[in-house]
Amino acid sequence: MLEVTAYWEGGYRVRVPVRGFEVVSDEPPEYGGTDTGPMPTELFLSSLAVCFTMAVHHTFQKRDVQLADLTVHVSAEYEGTRFRKIRVTVDSSHPHEEIRSLLPRAIGYCYVSNTLASYCDIEYSVAEDPPTG
Repeated sequence: MLEVTAYWEGGYRVRVPVRGFEVVSDEPPEYGGTDTGPMPTELFLSSLAVCFTMAVHHTFQKRDVQLADLTVHVSAEYEGTRFRKIRVTVDSSHPHEEIRSLLPRAIGYCYVSNTLASYCDIEYSVAEDPPTG
């Protein structure tokens, strides 16, 4: 199980400590924030881009193939309060045919895209009241 805790720091700024690192999120001024970090939706897309980059690298590493370079670009289209479509594009100086042939394996290794594709259940709750006395 993985767990993280977000701490509100006023306005739209939120801090999340993660294994000795710290992720800060905020909104730009036009949305009422102070622009001290990426928006949550940018972090969301970043998580997908990072995970898929690692998955592609892992796929090639398992075949003892070293990539000279690798870029994963993620873009998304909004529909109301959700993304309607997310596009993941892989680029490298490595032969594109080989990358294309290994994409299904990379998809299989990517926790973030697999979670998105399977629409996992999300349970919401409120913490129990602290004991009085």
